[in-house]
Amino acid sequence: MNLSFTEKVYNVVKKIPKGKVLTYRQVAERIGSPGAARAVGSALRKNYNPAIPCHRVICSDGRLGE
Repeated sequence: MNLSFTEKVYNVVKKIPKGKVLTYRQVAERIGSPGAARAVGSALRKNYNPAIPCHRVICSDGRLGE
């Protein structure tokens, strides 16, 4: 089964435990696209599903994404 880029991002983000965070780059690396950190941000910007905790993904400098 071929998942879309966005589905891959959501699958990784759903697995981030409470109290933990990942950077956009770490999410991109985990889906096999290490240079796609900005695309991860774009995919998460479109998320309205509360089951996908996009607030657990931060910038590499510790800031919240925009």
